[in-house]
Amino acid sequence: MRFLAAAFLLLVCIVAGQAELVRYKDCGSEVGIIKEVNVSPCPTQPCELDKGQTYTVNVTFTSYTQSTNSTAFVHGILFKVPVFFPIPEPDGCKSGISCPIQKDKTYNYLNKLPVKSEYPNVKLVVKWELLDDKKKNLFCWEIPVEIKG
Repeated sequence: MRFLAAAFLLLVCIVAGQAELVRYKDCGSEVGIIKEVNVSPCPTQPCELDKGQTYTVNVTFTSYTQSTNSTAFVHGILFKVPVFFPIPEPDGCKSGISCPIQKDKTYNYLNKLPVKSEYPNVKLVVKWELLDDKKKNLFCWEIPVEIKG
């Protein structure tokens, strides 16, 4: 068990070392506070997302509530219309967070954002939410991106 914990910690450190801190807009974190958002690779903003590539997302946040679970939702906002973006693992408890989530504890949420080849070339805003078991936002952030092909 110690080996698994050490291996996971090493993985988080490697990913965090390669990730780029991005400027984000908090879009309604109700029961948590974002400490930082990293997207890799994203050396400039808006983030240029290449079709067929997968990007790593790491969010450090502190929960202000207890929750038995958490669920992520990602949308692309285009002309003020949210369009659902599927992610490989919407379960926050399988994305670096050990559940149940405790009040006043800081977590590192880690997930992937795949950019499908069939997406159009477009500039939009990515909105990423993590909801607790009462459907309140543990965090909500937005960043501008450009999908290129």
